[in-house]
Amino acid sequence: MTVSIRTAQSTVLPERRGPVLVLTLNRPDRLNAWTDELEARYFGLLDEAEADPGVRAIVLTGAGRGFCAGADMDDLQQAGAAAELMDGPVPKRERPRWFPLTLRKPLIAAVNGAAAGLGLVEALYCDIRLSTPDAKFTTAFARRGLIAEYGIAWLLPRLIGQSRAMDLLLSGRVVRGTEAYEMGLVNKVVEADQLLDAAVEYATELAAWSSPASMSIMKRQVLQALDTDFVTAADAADALMPEAFRRPDATEGVASYLEGRAPAFRPLDPK
Repeated sequence: MTVSIRTAQSTVLPERRGPVLVLTLNRPDRLNAWTDELEARYFGLLDEAEADPGVRAIVLTGAGRGFCAGADMDDLQQAGAAAELMDGPVPKRERPRWFPLTLRKPLIAAVNGAAAGLGLVEALYCDIRLSTPDAKFTTAFARRGLIAEYGIAWLLPRLIGQSRAMDLLLSGRVVRGTEAYEMGLVNKVVEADQLLDAAVEYATELAAWSSPASMSIMKRQVLQALDTDFVTAADAADALMPEAFRRPDATEGVASYLEGRAPAFRPLDPK
């Protein structure tokens, strides 16, 4: 199937709200089901956000009733047919699907509806998750005859514990937003008409008060520390401290606090 550039670009819509970039998955008639075109557009916009010094945080949400209903079923059928003809491992993608985890800037999910399968994984790739009370979360993989895909077997137990992760993975049951909050899958539950504004407000606060360099380093520290012991993580932090004290942000952070004003932190250097 041939997809026009205009159609591909419409799959994810960008909107600037001050220092925050809002990205809206935009296939509402398919509950924003994931396609290769949508992924390419999303990743491209994340690249642009990384390179734009004016963007300090990103919010991801979905158009219509869903956040992301997972991989598009038409694509899944084609993938299944291709797999029957394939001998050997699945070929590597140009960029790994977990590319959003490598982002240096905060990525916040505003889960407005169904987050299923790959859609749930994409929410887990975000640093912070807000949802409505009735948003639906499901791994779905076992009920599609699949496996724990895209690194969710690594991510989910670290967020909610092994037992709860096994429950969600093996059963594929639907968890509503309120239960998701209780188990630690989401950080905050917000009514539907306030969800996006709440996510943008949180992102704006990060942009106004937190050092971009500090947030970037902390994101890397947390991911690396998940596979180390305490002493290793503490030693790594000790090694990073001299560099942190030498950065202008450390001077500005102390000065702004003593002077009772918002800090004027520098944007991240381009990669």
